[in-house]
Amino acid sequence: MQAVVTGGAGFIGSHLCDYLIAHGHEVVALDDMSTGSEDNLQQLVGNPSFELVKGSILDKELVNDLISGSDTVFHLAAAVGVHTIVDNPLSSLRTNLHGTENVVEAAAEHGARYMVASTSEVYGKNDSDGLTENADRILGSPLKSRWSYAAAKGLDELVAYVYGEETGLPCVITRFFNIVGPRQTGRYGMVVPRFVSQALAGEPITVYGDGRQRRCFGSVFDIIPAVVELLENPSGHTQAVNLGGMEEVSIKGLADRVIQLTGSSSEIRFIPYEDAYGAGYEDMQRRMPDTTLARQLIGYEPQRSLDDIIMSIIEHKRADAEPSPAAIR
Repeated sequence: MQAVVTGGAGFIGSHLCDYLIAHGHEVVALDDMSTGSEDNLQQLVGNPSFELVKGSILDKELVNDLISGSDTVFHLAAAVGVHTIVDNPLSSLRTNLHGTENVVEAAAEHGARYMVASTSEVYGKNDSDGLTENADRILGSPLKSRWSYAAAKGLDELVAYVYGEETGLPCVITRFFNIVGPRQTGRYGMVVPRFVSQALAGEPITVYGDGRQRRCFGSVFDIIPAVVELLENPSGHTQAVNLGGMEEVSIKGLADRVIQLTGSSSEIRFIPYEDAYGAGYEDMQRRMPDTTLARQLIGYEPQRSLDDIIMSIIEHKRADAEPSPAAIR
């Protein structure tokens, strides 16, 4: 395929570029570098099947030009991370709403099949045991920035779905549940790389709230093949599909696991939400996916345990911390 990957220099996007190139496809990655990094794509520099374009999904002309030469679009670009959304709610809304409209509209105009990445955030405060794709959304006040991301991604899904229904183009919406792996940074609020960095540095591990909130974490290496397979499988088209891990853990338990696997002497320090994110911040106590639909469509079964996921980040961060041979000389 000839694919455009928006957000291609980001954590998930760069792994998707790796996967597509390894499977013989041609890839153009579009990224404005707001949260992505060229370092994530160093392994692809010089590959004749890969091109990195620095630009924004808000640039309608650029988006249209890139997609006009492609048959497949993986739309991953978004304003992401709790800190990003809370600190910059207006620009985040513009990126997530107008950017997605530009990408999907261009895909429809040029007949390119497309995937739009969504998130478990769309379920809001629904903490049911195993959220199915048809589970109710329970959102807080739209005036609280915490829920602006969920509202925007819900509209992104609707745009993707309606265009797919009206044009008949193959499309799929992927709802990611806490996807984790190498290259992910804790800078924007992602909890696992933040905990690992703190543990390796011997710093206190900062748990927001009381630590009893529960999550499931999925490996990026399990998710990426599933994303591609869903778009290639006609039975998965024009619907939303949950993707994530199945091992549930409390955030306090996650911190304990990170300390154990790093061999760190770090202590755990609990930080009130208002100190971390400001007054009025709301969180949900539980978020666990039901991935039955993905299993039925493509045989999706996560292969990596939570320990495997944490160790992949530990190894990546330790490797990054090692001096290069040139520096040693």
